[in-house]
Amino acid sequence: MTTKSRRPSLPVLGQRAASAPEPAAATDPTAPRVRLVTLGCDKNTVDSERQLGRLLGAGARLVGDAEGADVVVINTCGFIDAAREESVEAILDAVRLKEAGRVRAVVAMGCLVQRYKEELETELPEVDLFIRLTEAEQLVPQLRARGVLPPADAVSTMERPLRVLSTRTRHTSYLKISEGCDHGCAFCAIPLMRGKHRSTPIDALVREAQQLARAGVVELNIISQDTTWYGRDLLRGNAPSESDLFVGRVFPRMAGAGDAVGNSVHDSVGDAGREGASPAAAPTVSVVSPGSRPGPATPARGSISPASRRGLLPELLTALLDNTDIPWLRLFYMYPSGISRELVELMAREPRIVPYLDMPIQHGSDAVLARMRRPERQATIRERVSWLREAIPDLSLRTTLIIGFPGETEDDFDALLELLEEVRFDHLGAFPYSVEEGTPAAAMPDRVPDTVVRERLERLMELQRSITMERNERWIGRETTVLVDSLVGRDSEMDTVPHAPEGIASERGAIGRTVGQALEIDGVVHISDIGDAQPGEFVRVRIDDVLDDDLIGTRTDRVEGGM
Repeated sequence: MTTKSRRPSLPVLGQRAASAPEPAAATDPTAPRVRLVTLGCDKNTVDSERQLGRLLGAGARLVGDAEGADVVVINTCGFIDAAREESVEAILDAVRLKEAGRVRAVVAMGCLVQRYKEELETELPEVDLFIRLTEAEQLVPQLRARGVLPPADAVSTMERPLRVLSTRTRHTSYLKISEGCDHGCAFCAIPLMRGKHRSTPIDALVREAQQLARAGVVELNIISQDTTWYGRDLLRGNAPSESDLFVGRVFPRMAGAGDAVGNSVHDSVGDAGREGASPAAAPTVSVVSPGSRPGPATPARGSISPASRRGLLPELLTALLDNTDIPWLRLFYMYPSGISRELVELMAREPRIVPYLDMPIQHGSDAVLARMRRPERQATIRERVSWLREAIPDLSLRTTLIIGFPGETEDDFDALLELLEEVRFDHLGAFPYSVEEGTPAAAMPDRVPDTVVRERLERLMELQRSITMERNERWIGRETTVLVDSLVGRDSEMDTVPHAPEGIASERGAIGRTVGQALEIDGVVHISDIGDAQPGEFVRVRIDDVLDDDLIGTRTDRVEGGM
């Protein structure tokens, strides 16, 4: 592990608060103040939101400024070198504040700590507490033991929140359906940090989704390490006990709560995250039950049949459709080999499962895929894409790739480009191979020189830009539903939109997304005149033009239910 310094650069997750009833500690000026910094992936975001729930239930007040906190908690990422460097620098930022007397305690937790706890304890003795992923439940007891949080008997009795939502767009959230991974990909350290695959039973996930819906969520992003693997451990009889799955309330964003999650202890925050600020009004959210499975909005606890608890992904999706009215369900981390005909048919039949799929393939050469120990080859990728596109004509596909894996030849790279030309993914993320200590690939010979990797990445992204432009242009002249995320000119974070066309960054402009655009990783829709629509509402938009990865459109009408 390296401790080379690198400033974090991810955006703050959250600026404004929701107007919802808050536990007393949320506004009690005498309550200990906690700032939680999240680094890494959306799975880490969910972990942080659960810790925020634990902290709030233990009498903490969540704040958005590290300098005003009693304790700073860093939820680290340990996946690649750059992420590890960001995590170490964030910890060092907090340590410097402690040394200056501005905070009382610093805590590091998460993936980096899971792998390197002993080394970190030696190198960073100024940190008060290191918490592994497997020790997450110890955060509150350990802070109590150090006098940072009040004793349990000093906290007023209340229902402990399951999660405190933290994302900037509070109408969008994540449902993490499982933990860990059973795959043995040669490049990946996730199993070393997160362990074997463990699915959360369907009834617990449905209850969590219902709580998210009550908190105003209208877009639910379904995530895991391999979402297609969901439920296979349950079929083997490895379901966790009910006592292992606390399900309480999901609290909407509250004063300081969203701002308590960010990527840097020095990130600036809005007034809503500061002491004495008034919560902003929650957006008006139109949530109805479109599609063929409206179902009751809030069924009684335990209404999911025992048989469904042992179901696979299609059964989980059906339960979410039947028992919630969340308009958009979006699937991520879908390995091609795990995509079944049944799943494709369900997606084609159910409009609330949006026509979008994140399908990481990692490479397009069979030789490289074999060395990577991936579970699929070109033929499987082509077959699954064919199934999906035949059943769902307007499907948007996203993938991720690793360039420069050990032994990657020019022929291998050409095979990848040929596959991309054929499949034509709408969105793509590509990353240079990063050596992960303890993985099989770390010992492989034939490393690809950095200069070659950079050149290949440039060629690949040039090709993908042309494909994305072509895929976007098919929307010109068509009308589609857009979920409003931000109001340009009335939301300080969105005042300046990079390369926004003239007239978009106006007082009446807005930023939104179609079903084919996932939050923060794909393009957006620039809307010149949104009228009175608010974030979290759905509007109909006519697409007039394209701008790089983005679409430009004009609002035509408001819609209910996201369809």
